[in-house]
Amino acid sequence: MPITPFKNDMPTDWGKSENREALNKNLEYVRTEFGKEYPLIIGGKEVSKENKLASYNPASHHEVIGYVSQAGKEDIEEAITAAKKAHEGWGAITFLERARYLFKAAKIMERRKPELVAWQIYEAGKNWAEADGEINEAIDFLEMYARKAIELEQGENLVTIPGIENHLEYKPLGVGAVISPWNFPLAIVTGMTVSAIVTGNTVLLKPASLTPIVAAKFMEIMHEAGVPDGVINYIPGSSREIGDDLVTHRDINFISFTGSMEAGLHIDELAHKRIPNQRWVKRVVAEMGGKNGIVVDESADLDAAADGIVTSAFGYQGQKCSAGSRAIIHESVYNEMVDKIVERTKKLHVGPGTENNPIGPVIDDKAFKNINEYIEIGKEEGKLAFGGNSDNTEGYYITPTIFKDVAPGSRIMKEEIFGPVLAICKASSVEEGIDVYNDTQFGLTGALYTNNREQISYARRKMECGNLFLNGKCTGALVGIQPFGGYYMSGTGEKTGTLEYLLHFVQAKTIAENF
Repeated sequence: MPITPFKNDMPTDWGKSENREALNKNLEYVRTEFGKEYPLIIGGKEVSKENKLASYNPASHHEVIGYVSQAGKEDIEEAITAAKKAHEGWGAITFLERARYLFKAAKIMERRKPELVAWQIYEAGKNWAEADGEINEAIDFLEMYARKAIELEQGENLVTIPGIENHLEYKPLGVGAVISPWNFPLAIVTGMTVSAIVTGNTVLLKPASLTPIVAAKFMEIMHEAGVPDGVINYIPGSSREIGDDLVTHRDINFISFTGSMEAGLHIDELAHKRIPNQRWVKRVVAEMGGKNGIVVDESADLDAAADGIVTSAFGYQGQKCSAGSRAIIHESVYNEMVDKIVERTKKLHVGPGTENNPIGPVIDDKAFKNINEYIEIGKEEGKLAFGGNSDNTEGYYITPTIFKDVAPGSRIMKEEIFGPVLAICKASSVEEGIDVYNDTQFGLTGALYTNNREQISYARRKMECGNLFLNGKCTGALVGIQPFGGYYMSGTGEKTGTLEYLLHFVQAKTIAENF
């Protein structure tokens, strides 16, 4: 099979009537699927449990999307046994053979895109563009990791000395745990899982409890693509019930995690505590969140900056680890910029994603309450410029909220809120603005708007983040174009979609042959 160059999947053109009709047809179809039960999948077998968790529609929280069986400790043992058995064959085939499964899955995912968009709208509360963009990203991960894995096939020829031929090759680690988040229930599930399996490992996939059905659809796609039984084992369950046992199990060699800082640090601590009969030093790949900001210089295109700030702050209700929840604006353009930001935000209608509203619901009642608590804190720490309203009568809706004149050291300037709340402060210079930007425990995404080349050079050196955007929004990094990942308390620094990312799931073996 010839391998074509990588090309990002194209967004759906919602201006075309046939695309709108296909989505509306699938929105109707998915509603007919509401209330179904989803079993565990262990070694290719469906395992139905008495303990089931309902998944709800955040836009209409009385609606049950489906009921998902919950794994217990005994299921973890069974899944690890199945994964170890599957690894014997899966780890022995070539990188190219494994990559072919990913290419096939990408085609299936593309074919099922309207249906997958519909599932995202209902279970994750996304609008059309956000849901579509996530599926594009999932397809990109399949395509990119397949190609990068093929590059690993050849290994590396080392320096050869007289009488000895030296070669380096890559071997899989074994069995791993994939613990995925709710905010990107398909893209991140896909990226974390296929990066591990294309390198020859087998995994236990524990999706987030708020969006397990989208993950079940991923399992359907991988099954249709022909991935052998036991390579991916689907074990939704409570983190309190099974999380620690999964992480500390002596046969789990690596953990891929995306989620909160608190959970990520807990996993990292558990994983690196030695246990009896441990053979491997567990590897942890973690992406944990951010408190990202956009700095605006007085020389900037203010309209472009306002557009970028609003999109970064309120896209998917601010429920992205990359969301730009801080705007740090030069004092000479501060008032004008605040007016532009508020003016644009007022145009963002709040409502269900089925109707393609710019702002949908936040994910659940816990998030709704937490965000509202931060809004009350914001009222004490700054001046409410817009929003501050919420309603959970039908869905978990929060009006995009803007606070101005916020002190740089305030809580809403430093703590991750994970909701549609933007804090704005003044700076007397770009240098001061970048100092304010850097004053958090995170280091994920950031942006600078300026037309001054010296300030751009300064930001390249001084803004402490894994993804820096110059004169652009700080969200929406594309696979293969802007490899994503941060450091400090934002994660362990891996860049998704790269060859280097795949190296975290293999071990290098040097072979020296004397002749």
